Amino acid sequence: MSATDRSRAAGVLLLCRAEPDRVRPSAQLLREPMLLAPAGEDWTVLVPAEEAWREEGSHLAAVAAEWAHALTVAESWPAVGLWWDEEGAGFVVAAGFRRTVGYTWLADGAPVGEEGAMTALRARLGLDPVLDAEAFDRLTRPDSDADAAARVRGVIAVLARSGLHLPAGLAPGAGTDVLRAAAEAAPRAEAVEWPGWREAVRGGFDASENGLMGEWIRGPKARALGAAEIAAGVCLMVYARRGAGSRRRWSAAGVVLVADGALTIAYDTWRSRGTSGA
Repeated sequence: MSATDRSRAAGVLLLCRAEPDRVRPSAQLLREPMLLAPAGEDWTVLVPAEEAWREEGSHLAAVAAEWAHALTVAESWPAVGLWWDEEGAGFVVAAGFRRTVGYTWLADGAPVGEEGAMTALRARLGLDPVLDAEAFDRLTRPDSDADAAARVRGVIAVLARSGLHLPAGLAPGAGTDVLRAAAEAAPRAEAVEWPGWREAVRGGFDASENGLMGEWIRGPKARALGAAEIAAGVCLMVYARRGAGSRRRWSAAGVVLVADGALTIAYDTWRSRGTSGA
């Protein structure tokens, strides 16, 4: 029986270091059933439905990595994917085109993580290089009193220092039904649904204007950036169709890049026409 068949003990949370309005367009492009809710200052949590990750042969660490990578590949903010099942628990951290890395603990809390993952987590989230590094290091040491879920709760406790505040009930070790119920009860929670391309374009415009890279949304730089994203996205989708590597991960990243590049060019063209006609 695969890890994803044990739904009572399995779950995934996606933590994005950005406000919900900035996360929503990228989450919609995943085209997976998810709930979105604010999770503190400059943090958003996404709770996937069980059917989004229940697939024969899939492991939650790989699924979380695919989603986190796709969410951030065209964005300036990072994302952390937390996962757990009866065999263990862990996290992944993604940021742009940098390699997605992760760390795993066995069910009894024994660390078997990737060397450097804790450093990547701290650096990509801009955490304290001394105090937070020490806290993360403690999670990599043997501890007979901490099981896998407790280790991931320890990660959340460190992230809380940077403003993360998960809604009540969203805790590692809980089953999907409990997580979904807690997310639905959270203030300002909403279902993330694919709105169709027209609404996705509109949402992309809003996100671009409010983002940190506003200077890149109009003019020659914007057009060059959009063209580059489309070209890279098409290459990734072709790569995925050939069956190399993780097809779902690269296909999702390709779709996000093509969509973001198209939105950038469309917005620049629309705004240019509006300005010339004024």
